[in-house]
Amino acid sequence: MNLGTMYVNGYGVPRDFVKGVSWLRKAAAHGIVQAQYDLGLAYETGDGVARDYATAMAWYRKAADRGYSGAQNNLGVMYNRGRGVHEDHVQAVFWYRKAAEQGNAAGEYNLGCAYIEGKGVPWSPNEAVAWFREAAEQGQAMAQNNLGWAYGAGQGVPRDDAQAVVWFRKAAQQGEPLAQYNLGLHYQHGLGIPRDDVQAMAWYRKAAAQGDAPSANNLATMYADGLGGSKNDAAAAAWYRKAAAQGVPTAQHNLGLMYANGLGVAPDGAMAEQLMRQAAANGHVAAQKAIEAARNGGGTGKSITLADYLKALPKVEFSYDDTARPSGSAESQ
Repeated sequence: MNLGTMYVNGYGVPRDFVKGVSWLRKAAAHGIVQAQYDLGLAYETGDGVARDYATAMAWYRKAADRGYSGAQNNLGVMYNRGRGVHEDHVQAVFWYRKAAEQGNAAGEYNLGCAYIEGKGVPWSPNEAVAWFREAAEQGQAMAQNNLGWAYGAGQGVPRDDAQAVVWFRKAAQQGEPLAQYNLGLHYQHGLGIPRDDVQAMAWYRKAAAQGDAPSANNLATMYADGLGGSKNDAAAAAWYRKAAAQGVPTAQHNLGLMYANGLGVAPDGAMAEQLMRQAAANGHVAAQKAIEAARNGGGTGKSITLADYLKALPKVEFSYDDTARPSGSAESQ
């Protein structure tokens, strides 16, 4: 292992990106392929050197042309994202495939994503599942999540909720937030596993703590509905606020209901209307219907304020995000 790689990764020496890049340049100039790859990664991430995608591409290409699978995958990522080069999904697939054919898990996963998205190759769930499985069996967490999603959706394989749970759990235990959300969803609805609201809350909480907004919305709604534990409107409002700030329409709708009815927050009709209109603009059907109903006076034909309409509802019903979600293509490794 070259000294630059040791400094960049903190192997046997204190981690020092600037010193590492200095040594990597020397090693890369002498044709050491690991150094060429590491130098490309440094330029892509801006660690120890000013970020420069074009230079990253140049070093990745040197290593990729010599068969280094990590560089081949990362070159594909650069083409896929349009970093240092015009976006080109065909070229991305070309390099992902080279990496995947060497057993590189990130390349296998990214190639699967290309097939499920139909980018650079014809859409093919069967091919996607085949590559996701190759990566998942190597422990690649996003591939495990996507294999679980494929089983749950019946994409490329017959639908099998129990198998979906198996793969979601593998990824969730590695900390993959989308898998944690998906596992929580399956516990909540009893898909492939006995319904367990306590477990659903636990997995939503893990994902929400990592910033997954739909998980935060679902965790909040379980607090609001008193599922998986005691009803707690203040905790619900706090989690709704986090999700709403990320633009999740279900959370905007739900937080609007809380402000209209003074649940977990001080009543605030103006804030309730603002949030409900944001949710409606983002496509939330219940929010759109509420706005229209207020305009018609709840059926009386006489317009009332949206806040008054929301307060007069016979039952406050909060919304869940209830669709399993696959992971998107990976970044450089």
